[in-house]
Amino acid sequence: MSKRTTESSKWIKTKLLEGSAALVRHIPATRRLTSSSLGRMLSRYGMVYIKPVFGSCGVGVMRIERARGGWAVRDGAKRRVFASRADLFGWVRKRIGRKPYLVQRGIHVLRLRGRPIDYRVVVQKGRKKGWKVTGVAARVASPRKAVTNGSQGGSIYAARSLLRRTAGKKQAKKLLSRFGSMAHATAKRFERSYPRMKELGLDIAVDRRKRAWIIEVNTRPDPCPFTRLDDRSMLRRIIRYARGYGRTYALNCTKARRGGG
Repeated sequence: MSKRTTESSKWIKTKLLEGSAALVRHIPATRRLTSSSLGRMLSRYGMVYIKPVFGSCGVGVMRIERARGGWAVRDGAKRRVFASRADLFGWVRKRIGRKPYLVQRGIHVLRLRGRPIDYRVVVQKGRKKGWKVTGVAARVASPRKAVTNGSQGGSIYAARSLLRRTAGKKQAKKLLSRFGSMAHATAKRFERSYPRMKELGLDIAVDRRKRAWIIEVNTRPDPCPFTRLDDRSMLRRIIRYARGYGRTYALNCTKARRGGG
C-alpha cells in the first residue's frame, strides 16, 4: 500500500479501476498509445480520445474520428483531416513529442446544443462517516472543443436540471443514483491501494443509451466548477470536508463559465 495521497498517472488509475468487478464495465477501453494501438482502436470504435499519461485541465487531450476524406483530429479549437492513419499518427507523434500518451475509446455522449456534456462527481472522506458524495456538477464543452474542462472555457450547469433536460426526469434520477454508487465504489477501490487518500473527483459521461462511463479519476480535484453554480451548498460542503483533512482552496476561478440552474 502506498502512503501517497495523490496519483498523477492516468494509466495507473485506469488499471486500478479495471481491477474492480463492480467498475470495469464502466471504464472505456484504454491502451498505451502506439501506432498499432491507435489503429486497432480506431478500427473497432471509429472515435477515440488521446490524452497525456501525466496532465490535467484537459491540456493535450485530442479527439480523433472518422471523417469524409480520412481521419479528423480535434485539437483544442482546431480541426485537421488526414487521408491515412499513417499520416495521422505521424502528425500525432510530432505533436506530442516524447510524452507518454493513452488512447481511449470515444464515447458518444449526450450533448447540449451539439456540445459534449460530462459530470464532475466529488467524493470525500469525513472523519466519522466515511466516504460521501459532496458535489455533482455538469460541464458543457466550449464551442468547437472536445473537452469540457472549465479551464478550457467549459460552462458549468446544475447536474440534476441538465440531466432532466437531456435524459428525461426518470432517467435523471437513476443516473444521479448511479453516479453516487460509482463514486463510492471508486473511493473504496482507491482506498485499498492509497489508504491516505481523502478525496476524488470522477469525470463521468453518459452515452446516448443512458449508460454511465468513468472517463477519468482525479485524486486532487479542483472545486472551481462548483463556484459557478447558483446553489453554493455543494461548494460549502466540499470546503468543509476538505478542512477536516487539512486542505484549503484558493478558488481563483476565472475561466469556467456559468451555465445555468
